[in-house]
Amino acid sequence: MKRFGPLFTLLAGLVLGLFMLSLNATTGTQSASSAYEESPSPKASPAPTKSTASPSPSPSPSRTPVPDADYTGRTKDDSASVAVSLEDGKAVAYFCDGRDKESWLKGDVEDDGTMRLTGKHGAKLTGTLKEGKRISGTVDVDGGHYDFTADKAKKPDGLYRATGRVGDTDVDGGWIVRQGGRQQVGILTRDGEASPAPRIDPETGAVTVDGEQLTARPVTP
Repeated sequence: MKRFGPLFTLLAGLVLGLFMLSLNATTGTQSASSAYEESPSPKASPAPTKSTASPSPSPSPSRTPVPDADYTGRTKDDSASVAVSLEDGKAVAYFCDGRDKESWLKGDVEDDGTMRLTGKHGAKLTGTLKEGKRISGTVDVDGGHYDFTADKAKKPDGLYRATGRVGDTDVDGGWIVRQGGRQQVGILTRDGEASPAPRIDPETGAVTVDGEQLTARPVTP
């Protein structure tokens, strides 16, 4: 029995040492695991999304309509008269030399006051309304090219026309009245034959043709 005493003591100490070593290893693992679970890595916050405001629509530019009015004037060479009547963005014009050359023209007026009017046999008028007071431009009629200006008119000045039947004849007359009715230029066509037109009463438009009375009325587009 004395021989196995030290050996038994040595084995008991070895078993106790292994037990203590195993216990320490297990405790350390659990502590590390607990510490890891209790302190999770913070999640990255999503970057804020920038909101792009829709641009406000630009307001449409206001359109200023060309005012309704009549304009009368002369060609630069003083050989003929020109009248233009504007209404609702439309225009009608009359070129007349008071003898045998005339032309009726019509077309649109742009918001900036420009116009390009056309008539029979290739006639055309190109003009621009300036500040609502005057139309300046050119007229091409029967191979002639004329510069003109026409100022804003006040009644009874303006553009007049009379059509009808006198006896057995179809008549068509056009007049440009200026200077309060004192100055008149017109052509009367009888069955296609042009001649100077008789004077009209600027207040009533009454005109006598071959002994019969017609009424010349203001012309609008």
